[in-house]
Amino acid sequence: MGFARETARKRLAGLKSVKTPPDFGPNLTVPGYEAKEKSVSAKLDAYNQSLAASDQLQNELQAEEAELNDLNRRFLSAGEAHCGPDSSEYEMLGGTRKSERKRPTRKGGTGGTAPPKP
Repeated sequence: MGFARETARKRLAGLKSVKTPPDFGPNLTVPGYEAKEKSVSAKLDAYNQSLAASDQLQNELQAEEAELNDLNRRFLSAGEAHCGPDSSEYEMLGGTRKSERKRPTRKGGTGGTAPPKP
């Protein structure tokens, strides 16, 4: 974003160092060029300040979300401890009842021996 601004500053410095500024017509004046460069600089500064404020707000939001996640976990754990891991109250808080969990199955099934042939 700073390339056009930097180029304008260099050209303005060059134009101002010329003893007699060249006449490029009514639409290309040094004061107009300088005003546009200042306007772009002001907008870029405002934009950068807005980004910094947004970054700060994002950091605050992430911290609050982490705290909320911790509370979610703590409430579920407290519900499990208070009501039991297989209670409907625990399920109402968002937990999965112990009796409704799938049991893990072992791969291989037969313990290393081949199944009998028919």
